[in-house]
Amino acid sequence: MSDSFQDALSGLAAIVGDKHVIASRADQEAYVVDWRGRYHGRAVAVVKPGSTAEVAAVVKYCAERQLAIVPQGGNTGMCGAATPDDRAGNVVIRLDRMRAVRDVSPLANTITVEGGCILAEVQNAARSVDRYFPLSLGAEGSCQIGGNISTNAGGTAVLRYGPTRDLVLGLEVVLPDGRVFNGLRALRKDNTGYALKQLFIGAEGTLGIVTAAVLKLFAPPRSSALALLKLQGVEQALEIMQRLRGAVGDRLGSLEIMSRSQIEAIAETVPHVTIPFELTTPWYLIVELTDTLAGVDLNEPLATVLAEAMEAGLTDDVILASNLAQAKAIWAVRHSVSEGNKRSGYVVSHDSVVPLERQAAFVANVEARIKAAVPHARVVMHGHIGDGNIHVIALIDRALCQDPAATAALVAEINEIVDDETAAQGGAISAEHGIGITNRGRLARVTDPLDIELMRDIKQLLDPNGLMNPGKIFNAGGARR
Repeated sequence: MSDSFQDALSGLAAIVGDKHVIASRADQEAYVVDWRGRYHGRAVAVVKPGSTAEVAAVVKYCAERQLAIVPQGGNTGMCGAATPDDRAGNVVIRLDRMRAVRDVSPLANTITVEGGCILAEVQNAARSVDRYFPLSLGAEGSCQIGGNISTNAGGTAVLRYGPTRDLVLGLEVVLPDGRVFNGLRALRKDNTGYALKQLFIGAEGTLGIVTAAVLKLFAPPRSSALALLKLQGVEQALEIMQRLRGAVGDRLGSLEIMSRSQIEAIAETVPHVTIPFELTTPWYLIVELTDTLAGVDLNEPLATVLAEAMEAGLTDDVILASNLAQAKAIWAVRHSVSEGNKRSGYVVSHDSVVPLERQAAFVANVEARIKAAVPHARVVMHGHIGDGNIHVIALIDRALCQDPAATAALVAEINEIVDDETAAQGGAISAEHGIGITNRGRLARVTDPLDIELMRDIKQLLDPNGLMNPGKIFNAGGARR
């Protein structure tokens, strides 16, 4: 290690303490590789500040010495946005020590938490005051709320509550020069100039580090009903959704779809998950109704709508969960998709969102084109059909992915098919996973040049030296590169 980097370690340790600076390559390993094992970088140090003041001091120290800063939450992302590149001067900043719940207000229906707070901890803190924080996803036991905000995470409750962006009232953010943006206000109405907090939601850590947030809470669901439907196609799912919305309105909380091939991948590779239903059709739809009133019988209206759907030929079979254990078993399948895919082969994953009316055409076209172009690819799909977000995944035998150049060409071919079909259906390439490293080339190819120009202008304004999470969204280097 060069003398300058050794000095940097000493300077960082002076801010946060020796035991909160990880310098050993071996000890850094978990922090310099992404969740899928796709990207591997290096760092001068992994630093764990214990307060916003320490985060600000670390960032200012790095900025003054031109050290690149890589904010990292729970490192559960899908696009490599929290992984350092292979330059010598990276400093990874994690907020593991900043997990405090600063305030909970049942009156205002808000909770104020630090950026390192685990999502499940936020949910539990809300539950402790008889409130509900609706963001829910498979990694909720390890992902951090700062990362959820920085990626504008979606999850299974978007249909009713919206993505993370809709759940944030205020933010505290350390900017690339070490200044602290204090927008930590719990106001439901605030038209005082530009909505600056929105810049940082979904920015993937390229404009600053979210150190705290004020989040919306809701009355908890006290009644629920869940069913699994067996379908022949996506068209049937959309018609059933329309009938449910007409019959139960906002009680429709979640609508999640999986292809048979997706569930088969889970059954083959995730032994601790049992598939509690027989696989007899191409598609499977999870429908969940919830109500904030206790004792409301939601099974009756759900059963009525689904009986009519079956009579109309929209579903081949319906399984109504008769108890909580059965409902949890069904949800366990849905929450295992990422793990199952990761274990099944080399994953070429997509996060497309298209208008609801065009989901069926998108699914049919993209699957047919991938299979025609790459016959050995196993195409699996799952998604949040109620908000137009269908994840198309091509699983490739890892034995066929030993040549990096050939693999990159194969991935590019599949990506181009998905992107072209997404654009043809009036959609966008990222609904909830972000851009990171994985999708930055795709972003440049499919996005309006003016959009790119405006994003670069914002990046240039806040981070003129390109030190905050370089190589994510845009290529590494200065903001104008």
